[in-house]
Amino acid sequence: MTTEPNGSTRAYAITGGVPLRGDIRISGAKNAATKEIVAALLSDEPVTLHNVPDIGDVHVTLEMLKGLGAAVTFSDGTVTVDASGVSTPEVAEALSRKNRIPILLMGPLIHRFGEARIPALGGCTIGARPVDFHLAALKAMGAVITCDEQTYTASAKRLKGAVITLTYPSVGATENAMLAAVKAEGTTLIQNAAMEPEILDLAKLLQAMGAIINLDVNRTWVIEGVPILHGAVHRIIPDRIEAASFMVAAAITGGDVFVRDARQDDLLSFLNALRRVGVPFRIEEDGIRVSKSERIFPIALETDVHPGFMTDWQQPFVMLLTQAEGVSIVHETVFEDRFGYTEALTRMQANIQLHRECLGSKACRFVNRDYRHSAVIVGPTLLKAADIRIPDLRAGFSYLIAALIADGTSRLTNVELIERGYEDIIGKLKKLGAQIEVEG
Repeated sequence: MTTEPNGSTRAYAITGGVPLRGDIRISGAKNAATKEIVAALLSDEPVTLHNVPDIGDVHVTLEMLKGLGAAVTFSDGTVTVDASGVSTPEVAEALSRKNRIPILLMGPLIHRFGEARIPALGGCTIGARPVDFHLAALKAMGAVITCDEQTYTASAKRLKGAVITLTYPSVGATENAMLAAVKAEGTTLIQNAAMEPEILDLAKLLQAMGAIINLDVNRTWVIEGVPILHGAVHRIIPDRIEAASFMVAAAITGGDVFVRDARQDDLLSFLNALRRVGVPFRIEEDGIRVSKSERIFPIALETDVHPGFMTDWQQPFVMLLTQAEGVSIVHETVFEDRFGYTEALTRMQANIQLHRECLGSKACRFVNRDYRHSAVIVGPTLLKAADIRIPDLRAGFSYLIAALIADGTSRLTNVELIERGYEDIIGKLKKLGAQIEVEG
């Protein structure tokens, strides 16, 4: 058995050909939970979060806060953070490169100590994902920032309100600016900002803690700084990425799955795409039911920032398009290197070609660059089982989907990357009838 670089020998063995049927409940959103745990650093009173997913990224984030001196409890989906004992502005180097959360600690730590020391970042290999936008936002608020190969250091006697205009509506940079602005002196405008549901959820938590924060027209957040934030209790929204992933899994296997707690408001552009390719679904009071499609139609699709088609929906949807009858085009405009996972799919006999040109309705910011950010998918294709090493979180679920319809038994390694973002993934798939076993 192969040992991964992280020392793990665990793998998933998946036998394809079984339609998924049944009822599952979607967990809390990873991309909201981790950021809202960080927000607890802004108060000396306990912050309690419900519906927190039990996943790797949450545990890494909680370890970061513990390392700073915060008291943390996590039980039955509820996290409570008491940051009153935080005693250092430095995030331990041992937690470096596990995810990209440390950069978001800068504002809260500056508010506490006048400085923050953050290790180099990690996360999925899906593109350069530079932190320039983050650092520029903090500099606009008065932070002095230096960096070397291992550490970012930021300092300020007091962060000041500022007008921050993002050159691209980056989710992380918007969150970073929000976390810094809520206790800054004066008013901050974040223009051309991201407005994803997870960011709205973070804003609701911050408001519950005492922040004055509002989403204005033209993608602008207006935040009036306050001197003190208090504790709060908040329930995290369901994970729209997990919801979409299971909907695709149900459709592609010819099954019938009720995705409980999936919210139509957070899935509008995904559901539109699902309908365009012919997958039947029904909106119900407490979730969405996806049923078998008699035929899957090809589609031309572009990813975009919210409210567009989410980049994290791209990988499972590409899998669905391998079973469409004809030629589909997917143009990735958010991350420049997000089609790397398709190499493994072609080994499973998928017909996917990558192109540097913008094969979409308009040129994106990667035009005339050497990034293969457009995919042409020809289907339908009968996939063959394969042994695959998972390269990143979202690609990992796409490989799960591929294995569920492939002829034979596939073996996936580096499965910890899937478990970073999907709670009880094996239990949920088995509940729906998938033939999947854990090795090692």
